Amino acid sequence: MVLAMACFAVEDACVKSAAAIVPPSTVMIGFGLTAMAVFAALALIRGERVLPPLSRGLAVRAGFELAGRLFYSLALAFSGLGVTSAILQATPLVVVSGAVWVFGERVGWRRWTAIGLGLIGVLMVLRPSASGVTLSALFALLGMIGFAGRDLATRAAPPTVTNAQLGVLGMGVLFLAGVVVAAVSGQMPVVPPVAAVGRILGAALFGVSAYAALTAAMRMGEVSVVTPFRYTRLVFALGLAWMLFGEVPDAMMLAGSVLIVGSGLFTLARGRRMV
Repeated sequence: MVLAMACFAVEDACVKSAAAIVPPSTVMIGFGLTAMAVFAALALIRGERVLPPLSRGLAVRAGFELAGRLFYSLALAFSGLGVTSAILQATPLVVVSGAVWVFGERVGWRRWTAIGLGLIGVLMVLRPSASGVTLSALFALLGMIGFAGRDLATRAAPPTVTNAQLGVLGMGVLFLAGVVVAAVSGQMPVVPPVAAVGRILGAALFGVSAYAALTAAMRMGEVSVVTPFRYTRLVFALGLAWMLFGEVPDAMMLAGSVLIVGSGLFTLARGRRMV
């Protein structure tokens, strides 16, 4: 799980770095096509269908993933890596609260308190002013909500869908997100220079590696044990943000990040006790 989170952080850094050279739509399309080809090859090697039969659950999941990847990629392009990653850590809190309304799960007052504190942490990272939040921060927030919806919708996906097939769908959605950005912004995709190609390929390589490591962690270990290590992604992201982009988090952002991570860990711990 720690290896997966490190690879995800490097993937994000590659996406952000590539978006400084070419339009974000070009990064999304190149990243999506490359990683989709890798997952398709893995499915064929395993004797699986490249795409699973479409179902309502998969369609809903794809819609949320489209929103998540679209807005998260835009946030990486226009906002700081550290800020974007910190907001993403609130995803489990939104998933827990969403499960109450979607699946009727019971959440006690302690976990509701932790969720509230975690959302306060998100506000501390976002730092809204009298004029609202910045567009880049809003992108990060919408991306986090999209990923939370995707995680909830995953429960409704048929259990016969393999990890490689989900990877093909996810990367296909990222490609589609790039097409949407190109159409809305009017910035058509361009042929990236060598420097950008290297970063896009790096994002795809580390993204696929992260997905493989994440799958192995969830299959080999107890979910309740390995899941808390997802928060190491923020540590790697803050380190890369400082080393590569010169981002130095201030006290408010660090305090908000601690609230988000602490609330998430407490929520996971309480959920484990109640199982």
